[in-house]
Amino acid sequence: MNWSEIAQHISKVTKKAFTVNRTRAIGGGCINQGYAISSETETYFVKLNSPSQVAMFEAEALGLQQILATATIRVPQPICWGTVANSCYLVLEWIELGRGNNSAWKEMGRKLAFMHKFDTMSSTNQAAFGWERNNTIGSTPQVNDWTTDWAEFFAKHRLGYQLKLANRRGGHFPQQQALLAAIPDLLAHQPQPSLVHGDLWGGNAACTTTGEPVIFDPATYIGDREVDLAMTELFGGFPAAFYQGYNAIFPLDRGYETRKIIYNLYHILNHYNLFGGSYGAQANRTIAQILSR
Repeated sequence: MNWSEIAQHISKVTKKAFTVNRTRAIGGGCINQGYAISSETETYFVKLNSPSQVAMFEAEALGLQQILATATIRVPQPICWGTVANSCYLVLEWIELGRGNNSAWKEMGRKLAFMHKFDTMSSTNQAAFGWERNNTIGSTPQVNDWTTDWAEFFAKHRLGYQLKLANRRGGHFPQQQALLAAIPDLLAHQPQPSLVHGDLWGGNAACTTTGEPVIFDPATYIGDREVDLAMTELFGGFPAAFYQGYNAIFPLDRGYETRKIIYNLYHILNHYNLFGGSYGAQANRTIAQILSR
């Protein structure tokens, strides 16, 4: 990889000369390649993918900027993005991560709650659910057409879209029509539109070495805040202190325990579309669980 063009872009945006002296591959992602690039004094995190994926990085940068604008919870600041040679890139602020204690996780819950309480009307002029552009969940397209009814949005642009992709992949979901027909009643709670991270599992949340909460790799949109809380529970859950902090600021509404299963079905279906395997059977079990309630 020739880093000089990316370094020039960083220098132009930051108005500070930057020359790459060291690079280090960063593991952990299954969608992009990650690198730490450093000069003598500065370090940045760089994501790389094929040039066709530049819109994915543009949308991620916009999502990070919108979360930053809430002045609630820390995210990496996007520096610049574009294409070079056979790659597209996204350059982000480097954040040194450590291990958070209970106090840090409680603060993460509090800060996420404040983000969810942020008045989205002030930035979008939309009393609706969606986003100003489509983005991705992992590498799967995520449709964000503005919709005034939350249940309609989630049935059509989240579950319905993932099921369509899954059917094309060869998946078999006998109860999918019954599920989609049930969504208006199951999601009739009329949530306030909230800016959500959209992909908030344990791999996308951490604390800095000084204990400051930070979230990253968003699939941002305006939705029901409960989608974020639900996903924190999908792969084992966050520490109890996180939920204590969240509920102290923005208590969850009655019925969340049922709705979280519906919201996490979206991610199970997406995992089927990305990775196949047993996620299809898990999706069918989840659909049956939802319909049995």
